[in-house]
Amino acid sequence: MDDRSTRSTIVSEEAVRARYEMITKALISRGCTITTMESCTSGQIASLITDTEGASAVLKGAFITYSNESKIRCGVSADIIEEYGVYSTRTAYAMADACRKAYDADIGIGITGSFANTDPANADSVPGEVFFAIATREGTQTFHCMVPPRPSRYAYKLYMAGCVADELIRLLDIL
Repeated sequence: MDDRSTRSTIVSEEAVRARYEMITKALISRGCTITTMESCTSGQIASLITDTEGASAVLKGAFITYSNESKIRCGVSADIIEEYGVYSTRTAYAMADACRKAYDADIGIGITGSFANTDPANADSVPGEVFFAIATREGTQTFHCMVPPRPSRYAYKLYMAGCVADELIRLLDIL
């Protein structure tokens, strides 16, 4: 697991959008497909991917799994959520793996966590703690982030989308 607690707290929407445009164009040029299973970001990553023309060639689909039940219905084992908690590296791993397999995509992204408040439905909720994973056909990498306070829900989502973009750029060796 990679801990991204030291990421800069300044996030520019323009910069995040530019990174996703670069990622999407790289995926298109390589013929590489991607999918997401998003909880706390509720589809923000998939949305940023589709902001680039031609994204339909690479985004095979996406899941927004805001509840535990929806994660289970989309292929995450209830046993994993029960044993490790919904906000955990293991659950993010299972989310990334499940969506990648469901769409037979080259890359699957799973993301789960809490932003500003605790989740009364889940005892493992820690405000600002987010876990994500990137699954490929070769394996899965997991990441842990502590998100600094943000002014809005959108700002939290954008911050985490930026964290995921940084790892996708590294994984794809774009820069």
